[in-house]
Amino acid sequence: MTANRPTGDELVEMLAALANPLRLRIVATLAGGRDYVSHLAREIGISRPLLHMHLQRLEAAGLVVGSLELSDDGKAMKYFEVADLDLHLTVESLARAAATLTRPDPATGPGEKEKRS
Repeated sequence: MTANRPTGDELVEMLAALANPLRLRIVATLAGGRDYVSHLAREIGISRPLLHMHLQRLEAAGLVVGSLELSDDGKAMKYFEVADLDLHLTVESLARAAATLTRPDPATGPGEKEKRS
């Protein structure tokens, strides 16, 4: 993502990730500080596999960052934290992002800009 100005595709991915209420709760919980998966799952009240699925989507959208660390007893623990993000949505920022879209149809996913005839 470009500094404070996501491309159209990045903005679509971010907003789609945040459109899920559970993912929004995950980001809100992580806003209070980084946490490891097992504890975060207990805090939110969901299974670890379900949490992993949502964290992967948030990480792919650039909203959270994960890091693997070893505990004192040698156990691998995956920590997540909110990515450095400062997103301001204005009509102008939306228009700039829309001008950079490479997905002509959101249902078809990423692709080259359609050539205009």
